[in-house]
Amino acid sequence: MTQSTGPEPALAAGEDPRRYAQILTAVYDATMTGGKSPARPREVIGDSWRRLQTLGIDHELGNPGETQMDISDLELSRRESGLFDILDDLARGLESVVQDGDNILVVADRHGRVLWRSGSTAVLDRADDLGFVEGANWAEDSVGTNAIGTALVSRRAVQIFSAEHYVRSHHSWTCAGAPIRDPRTGRVLGAIDVSGPAKTVHPTTIALVDAVARLAESQLRELHRGTLDRLRSVAAPMLARLQSPALAVDANGWVAAVESVALRNRILLPEDLATGRFWLPTLGVCDFEPLPGGWLVRPTTTADPGVSDVGSTRISIDLRQSQTRASRCEAKWGSGLTSRHPGTRRFCTCSPRIGRGAPPPRWLPICSVTTAAPSRCGPRCRGCASTSPGSSPPSRTDWTSRRRSSCSCRRT
Repeated sequence: MTQSTGPEPALAAGEDPRRYAQILTAVYDATMTGGKSPARPREVIGDSWRRLQTLGIDHELGNPGETQMDISDLELSRRESGLFDILDDLARGLESVVQDGDNILVVADRHGRVLWRSGSTAVLDRADDLGFVEGANWAEDSVGTNAIGTALVSRRAVQIFSAEHYVRSHHSWTCAGAPIRDPRTGRVLGAIDVSGPAKTVHPTTIALVDAVARLAESQLRELHRGTLDRLRSVAAPMLARLQSPALAVDANGWVAAVESVALRNRILLPEDLATGRFWLPTLGVCDFEPLPGGWLVRPTTTADPGVSDVGSTRISIDLRQSQTRASRCEAKWGSGLTSRHPGTRRFCTCSPRIGRGAPPPRWLPICSVTTAAPSRCGPRCRGCASTSPGSSPPSRTDWTSRRRSSCSCRRT
């Protein structure tokens, strides 16, 4: 069964919250003590509990080693979070569920640190008793299953009710949270959360919180368009005078203006970008000059995969850290492996083919691949043996022997 990616309420419409809380308590007690559970927790809750049990987090105390951020670090985190410009929009969107005095509105950064909160004095006092204060770490591996931390881990909106919380002292609460993504990079900036007493749980709260998060992302998108417009107004006169191929891009590679270059939305920029000459995958060698809010990019060669004088590229794929890094003499790039790259992981460990029925891979001299992955089948499994820099590529005979081996992970 495929897991839904939409907002899932913790409580079905019309269900008695008190009776359902009793069922959840029985499920929680059985799960934490290793007994027979009367029912299964929701998938998002079960996944979270398993993660925390694997980490050894105490379900009675959480992670007591966490400390509250001091005021200077808190102010710095607020400025660097990327959420300051949309704070008012978040507050207005959720005013209806906070103004009655039973709920607290919380905005956290991508690490789960509480940056802002608002609510009545009574609910803020209750949050203080729980340690739910500005500067506190509300990540999942710190305080267990909760709408902020679990939303950041699962990257989707979640609602947590009563004994679905991992730490027992949180069972008198309910919360609904949703991640907020940066439209420029796709990365999660933080999360918005509405929390209150368990008796205030409502199945529509999660949909409202998720909608406000999506509206906040739309506002960030509009702010980014304004930034590109300002960069375009600065760069357009310069591009017109150059009379040579050039682009104006922002710090994330989004294109604001072009001159004598094929129009594109975005280009991939190196990690260590500075003034000077760098090689780009789509444009070749380019000269970079700083602009207010971005870069002037001037291609000096044509990107042609058949050209042999542009240097070699080394791609390092570390399966232990889910990270892919590509480096040339001119620049370096990094990209995380996600669930969309199972073929890459399989190829780099033991698979002799890329997909079913594909021919054996071609080993090109212009690109060397290095993998760092321990064998999953033991030291004698040739199919799972990691390669090292400079090792000779396997022959067709090697591929055949690997296909005939008893490696249990050779299936695609």
